[in-house]
Formats: sequence, C-alpha cells, structure tokens
Amino acid sequence: MTTALLWLRNDLRLTDNPALLSAASHDRLLPVFVLDTDESPALGPGGAARWWLHESLAALDAALRQRGSRLLCVRGGAMATLVDLAARTGATHAYWNRRFEPAGAETDRATAAALRDRGLEVTTERGGLLFEPEEIQRADGGPFKVFTPFWKTCLRTGLGAGTAAPPHRLPPPPDAPAGPAETLGLLPRIRWYQGMAETWNPGEACALASVEAFAAGPVGLYKEHRDTPALAATSRLSPHLHFGEISPRQVLAALSARAEAAGAVAGQESYVRQLGWREFGHHLLHHFPETVDQPLNPRFAAFPWRSGYDDDLARWQQGQTGIPLVDAGMRELWHTGWMHNRVRMVVASFLTKNLLIPWQEGARWFLDTLVDADLANNTLGWQWVAGSGADAAPYFRIFNPVLQGEKFDPDGAYVKRWVPELAALPPRLAHKPWAAPSAEQSRMAASGYPEPMVDLRDSRERALAAYRNITG
Repeated sequence: MTTALLWLRNDLRLTDNPALLSAASHDRLLPVFVLDTDESPALGPGGAARWWLHESLAALDAALRQRGSRLLCVRGGAMATLVDLAARTGATHAYWNRRFEPAGAETDRATAAALRDRGLEVTTERGGLLFEPEEIQRADGGPFKVFTPFWKTCLRTGLGAGTAAPPHRLPPPPDAPAGPAETLGLLPRIRWYQGMAETWNPGEACALASVEAFAAGPVGLYKEHRDTPALAATSRLSPHLHFGEISPRQVLAALSARAEAAGAVAGQESYVRQLGWREFGHHLLHHFPETVDQPLNPRFAAFPWRSGYDDDLARWQQGQTGIPLVDAGMRELWHTGWMHNRVRMVVASFLTKNLLIPWQEGARWFLDTLVDADLANNTLGWQWVAGSGADAAPYFRIFNPVLQGEKFDPDGAYVKRWVPELAALPPRLAHKPWAAPSAEQSRMAASGYPEPMVDLRDSRERALAAYRNITG
C-alpha cells in the first residue's frame, strides 16, 4: 500500500492540477496546506490575502470531501511539518507543483531533500505558469529584461491550451489529525474585511464561473474598455490566478472555446497579452530575486528619495491626498482589496514621482492590502512605474492624474463612487475640484475632503530634476 502527501500552496483547485492528478494514483492521499512560519513574514500573505486564503481553503476542503478526501491545514515550518506527517502517516511519496519566488523555491529544494533522505519519492510538477522561467531564454541563453521580445518568444514556443479534468473520486486519507482552515488563524477578530466579503467569492467554483462569463461577453470589448475603471470590462481573475483556483491554461482554453464564436478575437489577444505580463513578472523575479526590494537598474540605488515622509505616506494610503483619481483608487483598494490596473499605475506614479516616496513603500502596502497580492507581479509593476525595473517606463513618464481621469473616467463615475464628497461636482470638475467655485469648495472642505497635498506641476518638475540627476 502506498501513501502520498500532496503539498498544496498557490494551486488551490482540483481541475488541471498536475500534482493532484499524479498523487491520486496512490492507495491513500493526504492533501495538506502549510502556513509556513519559517518563511519571511514580510513576504507572506498580507491581511487581505489572508482573508482570501481562509475562504479558498474552506472551499477546497468542501470540494475534496465531495470526492472522498479532505484537506489538512497546519501552521508551522513547512519542511518540519511535512517530515513529521510523512513519519506519522507512513507516506511513501510526496507531490507538489513547483513555485519560483526566491524564498519559496529554496524551501521547496530543502523540503524535497529532507523527504528523500527519509526514503520518500518526491515528484514536482508544473502547475501555475504557462512557461517556467528557465524555458524562455534569449538567443544567447540569458533571461529577458524587455517584455516584447519575451512575449514574442513565448508565442513562437506555443501557448497551448490543454487542460486536465478533475478526478471524480480521490483515495481516502490516512489517519491524521483534523485541521480545518480555522486552525490557521487567518481571520482577524475585527471584521474589517466585510467590504471584500461583499465583493468577492473565493474558490475554484467562482473562478470557473468568472472565466466563463468573461469569455462569453466582456472579452469582446476588453481592448476598447480595459482602461475604463468605472466599467466591468476586465476579467477580475487576478486573485483566482494568484491562489491557483484556476490555471492560466484553463483561462486560455475558455477564451479559445468562446471568443472566436463571439467575434472577440482582438479582445482575446489583448487579454492574453496581460497573461504574458504575468509570466514576465515570474520570469524576472526568478532570474533577479534581489529585485523584491532592490532596483533592477543599479543607477536607481542613488535616487534621492525623500526622508521623513510618514505623514504623506499615510495620506496616500488612506485616500486623502486631495487628488480625486488617486484617492478613489486607494479607497477602492481599502474597501475591496482590489484596484483597477490603470488606476494602480496612476497611484503608484503619484507616490513615487509626485511625492518622491520610495517604491518599496508602495509595494509593501499593496502586498498587505491586495487580495491578488502576487510578489512577482507586484514587484514588476512598482519597478516599472518607478522607472527602475525591466521594460521600465521612461523616467520622464509621469502620469498626470487629472489628465488620466479626464481620459478614462470622463463623466467622473469612478471617482464619485469612491469619493462621495465630490458627488455634486459636474464632470468637468470631478478630477480637479480645486477649480470649482468657492461655494462648492467650501462645501467640500466642510465634508472633510482635503486640498491637494502637492502641486502636480511643481512636483513633476521636482521628480524630473531628481531623475536627471541619476541618468546624466
């Protein structure tokens, strides 16, 4: 009789899960999730992601039980936990899907060695990416630092869209202690996550329903409307992809099956390119692990960031900058755990360029407050906006939040939803309330909405001078 341990991480699904399918060939199977206390707390799930994780684990446990299995959730060091479980259950095999974040990959290597030393056969599979980081290389064998040639190489290699169906039944688990998601202590005592609970339904079932709904309709207009934050024009699959409730192969398969019939080829291509950016982020983090907190471009190590910025950082975090589009995005983030991608770029540009606050501060805040807080893509996005990373925005590209708002939120619908203090303003003033008549400004002041914390033109010139100082 053989017994397998299935170590689940950011692959919380039954469909198209290579490690699960391989492990299901044994007589007994114990799926286990370990909240790893040995890895750096700074890189672990933030507050918003912990709420999502709790809900996703509960949903996965319910799905496993329908197939004759169950999920064991354990808090502790991953390697020690799995070695102990192997001894207690008589496990002969261990399976997991590979991951590539620096700390996670090192933990995987050490855990595989420890289990093999104890006689287990360890098998790792590819699960979360279309391409593993070493598979896509430049002609000279090195990693890419620019997205377009990276993505062209991916397309030439072939994306594929084959997926594996979930097993109908699973082997029974060996004798092991019960460990529901509640034992991990992921939920806070104060229910500050109510807004997220009203916005999202974590779990594989919702991920599958969401991709089908997107492929059946909105993808057709994705290219035209993806930058409009007031519209439901994006897939909102990012948290489902991050936690592995759906694989990128499944997304491609759903789009391929529905988009051509719906006449949505252009939208499909535009959206698939965004999946390519996700792949690119993991490619970069694997090859340049120091970029989690260090600039990829070494010249930016000398950038003259401000010091003593705590009060300004807090105003940005709280959506109290006096710049409507920035405040709307930060309030949406706090309430829902998510922010529209166009707005993410605007708020990041404002922090790093108008306020000259280090991009690492923004990256940390996003990791704590986003339900889709993905280390690789978060790092890529912040370094791109700051100008210090791969394929970075030029240093002189500074998003003007007024112009961005007027272009992508012309009637002010997005801003007025999240900044109700501006609800009475006409559209032409929604993104520059300081230009409103004095009576209206008095009303806004009485409501508590602040004046702009910086002058956009002056702060832009200050940023350009700082960037010229390091770029020569």
